[in-house]
Amino acid sequence: MPANAKSLEILEHNRAHIPGGVVSINRATQPELVFVKGEGARIFDADGNSYLDYHGAFAPHFLGHNDPDVTEAVIRVLRDGASLYGSGTTTLEGRLADLICECVPWIESVQLLNTGSEATYQAIRLARAVTGRDHVIVMQGGYNGWHNDVACNLMTPLATLGPRVSPGEYPFLPISAGIPEAHRALVHPVNFNDLDSVEWVCKKYPVAGLITEPILQNIGIVHPKPGYLAGLRALADRYGFLLVFDEVKTGFRHAPGGYASLAGVTPDVAVYGKALANGYPMAAIAGKRALMDWFAHPDLSKRVLLAGTYNAHPVPTVAAIATIERLLANGGEVYRRVESLGERMEAGLKALLAKAGITAKVVRQGSAWCTYFMDHAPVDWHDLASNHDAVRDERMRRAMIEQGVYFFPLQTKQCSLSAAHTEADVDYTLAAFGESVG
Repeated sequence: MPANAKSLEILEHNRAHIPGGVVSINRATQPELVFVKGEGARIFDADGNSYLDYHGAFAPHFLGHNDPDVTEAVIRVLRDGASLYGSGTTTLEGRLADLICECVPWIESVQLLNTGSEATYQAIRLARAVTGRDHVIVMQGGYNGWHNDVACNLMTPLATLGPRVSPGEYPFLPISAGIPEAHRALVHPVNFNDLDSVEWVCKKYPVAGLITEPILQNIGIVHPKPGYLAGLRALADRYGFLLVFDEVKTGFRHAPGGYASLAGVTPDVAVYGKALANGYPMAAIAGKRALMDWFAHPDLSKRVLLAGTYNAHPVPTVAAIATIERLLANGGEVYRRVESLGERMEAGLKALLAKAGITAKVVRQGSAWCTYFMDHAPVDWHDLASNHDAVRDERMRRAMIEQGVYFFPLQTKQCSLSAAHTEADVDYTLAAFGESVG
């Protein structure tokens, strides 16, 4: 019997009534494992195997799985009889909006949604309404959700994408069927860290908005070059488009104010998710009141529709409140702890790679890191795809899983520490990495 026999049985059963057997295609991986429990820094599969988890469900579990404070808050709100009313407002959604504005000083107004994709969708719709323009700039290699404006140019093979172009844009290469050709003409992918290409697009098209992760975390940890984010801010001001930071991954994980606070650059709009509610379905779009008020514009011809039956459902809302309160407690003790663990992990990985004589670069931001099998930190997708040894990366990840350490088994996906990890967990992980990296 294989070690994942029960997982395979469950997956085969689910295929009968779920296309592909999974409800999000990104979860279809090799090896095929079905997880049944998460607790702290560990996840457990259907066959009884335990794994130190550095995937964290694509990184929302910043406090760890089933954090006691968050779980207790959810249980309490259910016991108190809170429900989904679908009429009027609630004190919970007001409290969460207050907390987000407290964490991010430049934010004056917040709207709550269920997923990051909904939030990025609304951010682009808002940019088009406010500017009266239609064109959008996105980043090659970035991920901003599943909708038509951003479902393109993800991890495109260079044979398909073509050579580096700068200044200029790349063709819209959809990652989904069903995107109309006319719609594709409005979206312009450029490489991250390439200000010249952003300006090239702005001179050619009436650009409503540019959306980017401030760190390109879909392909690991690709940092902005010095001056890049400030350069985007300057171009947005010069050409009159809205600068949208997709902080679904970076927000609340790297700092209470998101990566924008660390970079010292203020976007027009930011979107948050993942670590905002420690694994519960919650997202937010936020910005200055003058922009956000378009969601309640008195002129119905200008109002940007934002609706949703489950927006600010009491369970994820109270989970987000409990998460943020925990993150702010004791002067940000959680951030100091995960930074210390991150430093320990980074130093250990670098020492192991140097000892083995392996050419690689470990890139980290706080609790998140990625190991690139190349001789420098990548600056964009072309750089990464041209130099990174993807085969070695995925081989290492599968070897780690065999040793009970869950790195998501797809090249360049970030690894994420949580507040539930310990120094002993890091040391075990380093020992497994030393065995797996050859």
